[in-house]
Amino acid sequence: MLDKQRTKILLSISLPIIGGMMSQNILNLVDSAMVGRLGSTALAAVGLGGFINYMCVAFFLGFGAGVQAMVSRRMGEEKQSEAANPLHAAMVIIFVAAIPATFFLHILAPYLFELTNSDPTVKAQGVPYLQARFWGVTFLAIHFSFRGYWSGINMTGVYLKALLIAHSCNITISYILIFGKFGLPAMGTLGAGLGTSISMLVSMSYYFFVAVRKTKGFGFFHAWPSKQTVHQVVKTSLPSSMQQFFFAAGFTVMFWIVGQVGTQELAGANIIINLMLIGILPALGIGIGGATLVGQALGKLQPDQAHQWGWDAAKLAALLVLFLMLPVMLFPNQILKIFLTEQAVIDLTRLSLQLAAASLAIESIGIVLFNTINGAGDTSSTMKVSFALQWLLFLPAAWLVGPYMGLGLTAIWIGHIIYRMLLTIAMVYMWQNKKWALVEV
Repeated sequence: MLDKQRTKILLSISLPIIGGMMSQNILNLVDSAMVGRLGSTALAAVGLGGFINYMCVAFFLGFGAGVQAMVSRRMGEEKQSEAANPLHAAMVIIFVAAIPATFFLHILAPYLFELTNSDPTVKAQGVPYLQARFWGVTFLAIHFSFRGYWSGINMTGVYLKALLIAHSCNITISYILIFGKFGLPAMGTLGAGLGTSISMLVSMSYYFFVAVRKTKGFGFFHAWPSKQTVHQVVKTSLPSSMQQFFFAAGFTVMFWIVGQVGTQELAGANIIINLMLIGILPALGIGIGGATLVGQALGKLQPDQAHQWGWDAAKLAALLVLFLMLPVMLFPNQILKIFLTEQAVIDLTRLSLQLAAASLAIESIGIVLFNTINGAGDTSSTMKVSFALQWLLFLPAAWLVGPYMGLGLTAIWIGHIIYRMLLTIAMVYMWQNKKWALVEV
C-alpha cells in the first residue's frame, strides 16, 4: 500500500517534472500530427532523425543525472551554499565540448542518415530536420543539467514553467515554418527541426534568468567550480552519459532494423514510441523525483529511508501508467487515426501498440528503480546492465525476427517487451541488494 504522507512528498517533487515531461510528449505528438500531414515518408524521416539526434547528443544528456545525484547529496548534507557547484562544472564541460560538436555533427548529418536508412526520399526529408536539431545541441545539454539542478534543490516547478513556455513557442514556430504561414516559405521537416531547437534556447534562457534571481543562496554563479568538483561530475556523469549514448544508439539501430522491414513499419514504430512516452514519461518523472529523495536520504546517512523511497516511487508509477495506458489498449484504432492517414499503416501497427501498452506498467517499475539507483550515484552498474540487455540480447534478436525471418513489426516489438521486462527484473535485484547505498559522490 502507498503511504499517504510519503506519496504527498514524492508527488510535490515529481508532479512538476511529470507535467514538464508530459508537455514534451504532447509537443512530440503535435509535431507528429503536423508532420504526418506531409505523409508517412516525412513522418518516418522525422522519427529516425530524432533518434539519430538523441544518439549524437546523449553524451551531454548524462550530465543531468550526475548533477542531480551530487546536488541532492549536498542538500541532504545541509551544504546548500555548495549545491550549484556541480551545475557550474557541468556547464563548463558542455560549453567547451558541445559548441564544436554542433558544427561537426552538422557536416556529418547526411552520412549519418545514409548509414541508417537507404531510402532516398526518407533521407531527403530527414537530413534538413536532423541538421536543424543539431543546432540546438548546446541548449539541450544545458537544459538537462539544469533539470538535475532543479530536482536536487526541490524547485522542479521551474522546470515545468520553462517547458510550458518553450513548448508553446515550439508549436507556434513549427506550425508557421512547416506549412509556410504569414508569407514565409513552407519548410516541411526543416521547419519542425528549427522549431524544436529554438524552443530549447528559450528554455535555457529562462533557466538562467530564474537561477540568477532565486538561487543565489544555493551558490549559483558565486564561484568557478573546483577541479575536484569537475572531476567528480565527470566520474558520476560519464557512466550515465555512456548509458544514454548506447541506449539512443540502440534505438537508432532498432529504427534501422524496422526500416529494413519497410517504410510503413518505420512510420508505425515512430507513432508507437511517441504514444508509449505518454506512460514512460510519468514513470521517468516519478523516478527523478524519487532519485532526489534517495540522494537526500543518503546525505543524511539514512539508507533504509532511501530504499523505501525507491519502492514508494515504483508503486506510484506503476499505478499511474496502468491508468494512462488503458485507453491505448482499448481504443487503438481511434488513437492511431489521429496520427496516421493510411489504413495499411494503422493495421500493421495496431497489435504492436496494444502489446506495448499492456506491458508498460511493469516496465515502469524498472524505469523508476533505474533512476533511483542513478540518483544514489551508482551510474556504472545501471549502464552495464542496460548495455548488455539491449545490445547483446534485444538488437540481435530484433534483426533475426525482423529483416532475416520476415516476421514483421509485431515480432520485433515482442522482443522489445521481453528485453524491457528483463531490465525491470535486473533493476529490482540491484535495488534489493543495496550496493548503491555505499557509493560516494
